[in-house]
Amino acid sequence: MMIELRQLRHFLAVADTLHFGRAAEQLGMTQPPLSQSIISLEKMLGAALFLRSKRSVALTTFGRQWLDHVRPAVEGVAALTDVALRLRTGMAGRLSLAFVSTADYSLLPRLVERYSAAFPEVELELVEATSDIQLGALSEGRINAGILISTRSSLPPVLDYRPLLKEPVVAAVPEAWVEDGRLDVVDGHLQGDGWMAHPLIIFPARVAPDFHDLVLGFYRARGHQPFIRQEAIQMQTIISLVSAGLGMALVPASLRNLARTGVRYIPIAGETPELETGLAWRRTDNLPTLSAMIEIASTLDPEA
Repeated sequence: MMIELRQLRHFLAVADTLHFGRAAEQLGMTQPPLSQSIISLEKMLGAALFLRSKRSVALTTFGRQWLDHVRPAVEGVAALTDVALRLRTGMAGRLSLAFVSTADYSLLPRLVERYSAAFPEVELELVEATSDIQLGALSEGRINAGILISTRSSLPPVLDYRPLLKEPVVAAVPEAWVEDGRLDVVDGHLQGDGWMAHPLIIFPARVAPDFHDLVLGFYRARGHQPFIRQEAIQMQTIISLVSAGLGMALVPASLRNLARTGVRYIPIAGETPELETGLAWRRTDNLPTLSAMIEIASTLDPEA
């Protein structure tokens, strides 16, 4: 036989008052059905819950021990309505957010800070992943949202996308190249096209096709073919390779927040391309937590 919730509430009322009459009044019922409910409960449990006499009611040792389990269980059931409301409104629940490594130095900290402050009860899972990995994970429903480098050219139709940040690229170069005059730097900017002859470290096309095309297109528009010395899928790795003197890289301006010994970030003179970072999610995903994330992300100040 299954124990009913009303029986547990009957038991709590009697355990709290140690008086069947007062417990019945508290429950809005008469004493005989309350007594029958407790007797039925004791039969199901195979043990007495109360010691009864004409003058007093007391919990048995078993009853006291069982009470410790019953009270949180009943309180948990009572809280389920509020839990449902909080889940329905996005005040509680879970949300998985993936991000590219470049976002760690621009959008991500501000977005996580604002979202966590507004929805402290939401369990936010953060996963670092390249744009190509995110597209697959989003399409298959393994993550709820992703901050990625613009992939408009390869965005699957099941996904929606909202641009959040556009920023110019700057050159990340070995500091030694600046000190020995290998680069033409005037007023803190790279001048001319001479720097384009130096080895380049870049994201592979499969990882961030739009970023890869943006860099190559920039070179070709100025009549140059880049000498790609190394490809790397993590921005931290790219900067480490620059620090080691293996080459230079074109990176989003916000990456200047990644300080690394032996690396100098230098703006490029003249018109430079802008890299777009945005938020992607499945069109059919109607999670309240996701809706809140999209709204907060859309109000971030890109200049902050």
